[in-house]
Amino acid sequence: VQTLWFMPVHPISKTERKGTLGSYYAVADYRKVNPEFGTMQDWKNLVNAAHDKGFKIIIDWVPNHTGADHPWLKTHTHFYMKDSTGKPTWKFDWTDIRVLDFKNKEMQDSMTASMKFWVAETNIDGFRCDHTEDYQAEFWKHTITELNKVKKVFMLAEGQGSWIFDSGFDMDYGWQLFHTTKAIASGKRNVLSIDSVLMKLDSTYPKNAQQMYFTSNHDENSWNKADYERMPGAIHAPFAVLSQTLYRGVPLIYSGQEEPVLRALSFFEKDSISFNKLSRVGFYKILLALRKSNEALNPDASFKKINVGDQKALYAFVREKNGKKIFVILNLSKKEQSIKVTDKDLHGNPYNVFMGTIEPLTDKQWKIEPWGYVVYEYK
Repeated sequence: VQTLWFMPVHPISKTERKGTLGSYYAVADYRKVNPEFGTMQDWKNLVNAAHDKGFKIIIDWVPNHTGADHPWLKTHTHFYMKDSTGKPTWKFDWTDIRVLDFKNKEMQDSMTASMKFWVAETNIDGFRCDHTEDYQAEFWKHTITELNKVKKVFMLAEGQGSWIFDSGFDMDYGWQLFHTTKAIASGKRNVLSIDSVLMKLDSTYPKNAQQMYFTSNHDENSWNKADYERMPGAIHAPFAVLSQTLYRGVPLIYSGQEEPVLRALSFFEKDSISFNKLSRVGFYKILLALRKSNEALNPDASFKKINVGDQKALYAFVREKNGKKIFVILNLSKKEQSIKVTDKDLHGNPYNVFMGTIEPLTDKQWKIEPWGYVVYEYK
């Protein structure tokens, strides 16, 4: 693991709070730490300790709205969108927040200054920016430029589209791949649909644009039963391998997936995770160690799809860079499949990273179990 993403560390608003904990996306003050977590000095100590261990730290940033008792609601009411009576308003049933007006330049400058505070004062390495939209493009272009004057930062946008990279972000969300793999896992689509996702990505995105690939995240777990019900049991593993090995991608492991936690984590209540079994740790360690040691899994390494059998069920590909090569075979179906590797460039004695053995690979046919996966490293 290289980067730790902390969801909002700010205080949570109390006005019209959802549940007893409240939503951590209802920020009470952009420049403070939630006292339940400790003090600002505690946070700085954590960042320093993480840096000492080689980690980068990014924090969640909520730009579209504040909590319903943020100081700006008393000092800068003109920062907010108003209802028909002239009062700051909210969206949907989110009565614990008040929507900010992005047409207000003074609000934008105040937002930028608050983000610079966290970089300058606490030495974090970047932000995951909540629900970014294209009408904010100029704001983000300016803000990211200003942040980089303090320190070169890593910027992740919760959104999709080439405008994100034009605005200076480093990475967006691989939502299309996630929804496609979820449909494959449920049997609603076949493996060929992955090609459509990648074709669209290649045709609409800048050449070196990166996406975050995942099988779950906080929203998908809390509201949509990921991954414990959408990719249950053995189904999860091949999709996790895909998220770690596909080109243009940087993988996310969400809190509890290493255990795994097989339930929804409450959004508005304190809901602690108990780490006891850690049954996926070995699996993730193998993939993460391979990503770190082998350039063929860099986001910009080459990608070539390989036909090894039923293309509606099997997804296989080769990644290469600087003489390094990785060959991935995934059975994304509930049936056993036959595998035959006819590409002679892949024949030989590659290292099976999950088995920990060197194996002969020829054009001899073999079987792969339902939801099976094999990753070969050529040394």
